Amino acid sequence: MNENVIAAKDLTKKFGDFVAVDKISFEIKRGEIFGFLGPNGAGKTTTIRMLCAILDQTSGSAKVAGYDISENPEAIKKLIGYMSQKFSLYNDLTVSENIDFFSGIYGAFGREERKIKEDMIKRAGLQDKKKILTGTLAGGWKQRLALICALSHMPRILFLDEPTAGVDPVSRRDFWDYIYELSKQGVTVIVTTHYLDEAEHCNTIAMMNDGRIIAKGSPAELKKLKGRGELLEIECDNVTGAFEVLKGCPECFDIGFSGTFLHLQVESIERGASVITSLLQRHNISIKRIEPVEPSLEDIFVGLIEEENRKKSSPITEN
Repeated sequence: MNENVIAAKDLTKKFGDFVAVDKISFEIKRGEIFGFLGPNGAGKTTTIRMLCAILDQTSGSAKVAGYDISENPEAIKKLIGYMSQKFSLYNDLTVSENIDFFSGIYGAFGREERKIKEDMIKRAGLQDKKKILTGTLAGGWKQRLALICALSHMPRILFLDEPTAGVDPVSRRDFWDYIYELSKQGVTVIVTTHYLDEAEHCNTIAMMNDGRIIAKGSPAELKKLKGRGELLEIECDNVTGAFEVLKGCPECFDIGFSGTFLHLQVESIERGASVITSLLQRHNISIKRIEPVEPSLEDIFVGLIEEENRKKSSPITEN
């Protein structure tokens, strides 16, 4: 499990003058669930397309299963499974025909492969849908089918690009249960997502913004990152009104929604709570609860991006 199956050094991709991925470096171990977390346009998809040897890098290097992505792209493609963020199966083929087609591409015709394929179909709950046209399936079933097709040749490295976008919560949970099983079997899983709760399932998360990795670690490690000041959580009878009142408060560095609560970063818990309480009372907003809390993954991520944005907007002075 300590073996690195993927290693990237200063990996960079430019499209003209636009830098999509900016000198990122990381390592991924065998059996690890590694997540690239970031907003749309952060460079997540471009990164995994380079690792899959689908897209050439501009500079830097990476090895996948010991093969250089520039020198041995075909060898890499035979070893990996790839599930794109857009449904890419054939709607006019049945479920079974789609699986057979993708199995055939990789030559997975043996008795053992057929048995594994049937086990995967059963595990995905698709055994009663094998003769149904793929185009008639609901989104959650299509996602399960796409995953089976990506696994049809039993790859040891699986790339999943926004795999649960638009999928219902129950299907998302079932999907992640299956990913855990694959990881326990030694399959390395690389997933891109912008869902904070989904990132919690990963062993390691690389937070990306504007093509760069701004933080990396386990969910527990990332939650220990301290932003500026302390974090207060507020429960009140008018959370939207409270946000409007407090977003200009000089005691608050950052403010955002966390479910039905507000999260605010303040320099001092005692002074911050006092000023905030006074402001809200002045605007007739009743406070049910105000207390310090540990930051969530979302708080950390939003705080890091806002810190990045502050650095960009700060004037550069010359000595």
